[in-house]
Amino acid sequence: MKYVVVSGGVISGIGKGVLASSTGMLLKTFGLKVTSIKIDPYMNIDAGTMSPLEHGECFVLDDGGETDLDLGNYERYLNVTLTKDHNITTGKIYSHVIARERKGDYLGKTVQIVPHLTNAIQDWIERVSRIPVDDTGLEPDVCIIELGGTVGDIESAPFVEALRQFQFRVGKENFALIHVSLVPVIHGEQKTKPTQAAIKDLRQLGLTPDMIACRCSEELEDPTISKIAMFCHVGPEQVVNVYDVKSTYHIPLLLLEQKMMNYLLKRLQLDNITLTAEDKQRGEELLEKWKSMTVNIEQSDKIVKIALVGKYTNLKDSYLSVIKALEHSSMKCRTQLEILWVEASDLEPDSQETDKTKFHDAWNKVSTADGILVPGGFGIRGTEGMVLAAKWARESNVPYLGICLGLQIATIEFSRNVLGIKNGNSSEFLPDLPESDQVVVYMPEIDKDKMGGTMRLGLRPTYFQDDCDWSQIKKLYGNRSSVEERHRHRYEINPELVPQLEKEGLIFVGKDESGERCEILELKNHSYFVATQYHPEYTSKVLDPSSPFVGLVAASAGVLDRLYNGEFEFHGKADF
Repeated sequence: MKYVVVSGGVISGIGKGVLASSTGMLLKTFGLKVTSIKIDPYMNIDAGTMSPLEHGECFVLDDGGETDLDLGNYERYLNVTLTKDHNITTGKIYSHVIARERKGDYLGKTVQIVPHLTNAIQDWIERVSRIPVDDTGLEPDVCIIELGGTVGDIESAPFVEALRQFQFRVGKENFALIHVSLVPVIHGEQKTKPTQAAIKDLRQLGLTPDMIACRCSEELEDPTISKIAMFCHVGPEQVVNVYDVKSTYHIPLLLLEQKMMNYLLKRLQLDNITLTAEDKQRGEELLEKWKSMTVNIEQSDKIVKIALVGKYTNLKDSYLSVIKALEHSSMKCRTQLEILWVEASDLEPDSQETDKTKFHDAWNKVSTADGILVPGGFGIRGTEGMVLAAKWARESNVPYLGICLGLQIATIEFSRNVLGIKNGNSSEFLPDLPESDQVVVYMPEIDKDKMGGTMRLGLRPTYFQDDCDWSQIKKLYGNRSSVEERHRHRYEINPELVPQLEKEGLIFVGKDESGERCEILELKNHSYFVATQYHPEYTSKVLDPSSPFVGLVAASAGVLDRLYNGEFEFHGKADF
């Protein structure tokens, strides 16, 4: 097993996740099987109880793991399926060590950070790195490990020490470190001192970088690269120039141009790994399709405007998977994507927090958008604005996609304005809501007391119902009888209300295995009005976009028929 560690210095949020994902993708183009691990040095067990405004979105895996959003990057770029154990947190490690101490596993020893905690981290990495994650079902060849946060932070110290020890446990030829650093431009001059200081801190902790990935707003000048190489004790070929490009999907090609893989192949002796002709062909086809996809970005000229009506729009990372799924879909449809960010509460005329300028600006975005998307969320804030956006989409024949809460919102709106249930609402928002007004109800099997990991989570099947051959979403899914998608919710559509809704044209074309729980709704005689109780954004891949999202973008661009006819396939010999 080969390990590539990606760490960061100077500041957080400079693109370690994208660099780690891009490195893994390039290794796959050589035919190697790649997996990823993300280390998050916070005390939470997982990301499930954190506000999206605190740490960005919570990404959900097949096994129901609620993890850091970077695992979404890995799955999207590498086309792999990870587990909750691929996300290591301080909370998980301490819980693991304390549980072992309570069982007496340490035989009376004083349990300490070194060696017990650091050994537990190393054991965890070795165990998880060998879990098969792709459709080959085979053990990976390479594991990319991203160390979250910034080297030098107090909370990262145990993990840095564990990785220092780990390089000797696995051997130098099996361990490489890429350090991502910032090169700011001040008054036109590229400053290298922050990177020099970051590398000095890293070396003091016992880790020596094999490559330094320099993030800069502009292309690095040769003197800058030479200066970094000299003062950071690496060769110029070990300094990777990661400057701003048109999209993050160009980063792998940028790294490839700089011969980054040539160095890693030699450094990790990757040529010694035995690969079949099929492995190599799969890698070549992946690179061919990736290049084709970036050409789509460069050649697309039609702009599609999607109004994203949400409640966490102050931090765009709160909807990262939604953004990426829209990007994947727009690339496939060869369109330029413009997301119009709309804070849902700004659409509410009676909201005390809404000023007139924000109100008119929000409605201008909604009324001029080519398509409307209402994503997931929790709590009552902004929901009346979402209802108004869904009403606009339904009545104006504007393409609409609702996700999780967005499905519930669409149903509430329809119940009020078509069925005449004027006070229809969700028991999540109004716990004392009369039964006659309960459009959305609490799922009976869900724990109401414990918050962490107690929702309906993970991959679950949805079955298309009889007599829905007219369905656009079924056609987008390839006319399959069932689909499997990831869930994260506590509330569901009131099953007793479904017959009335369907009688008026709001059809639940997809339900769970019981035939009771509503999973997909679709409005008949509409350009595209679809909503899902599950989160299709979690399974969208760069080269294999999510079907509901592709449908929204294609309908918004007026090319849905062309999509059905297969005009927008990426070039290549086989599907990725």
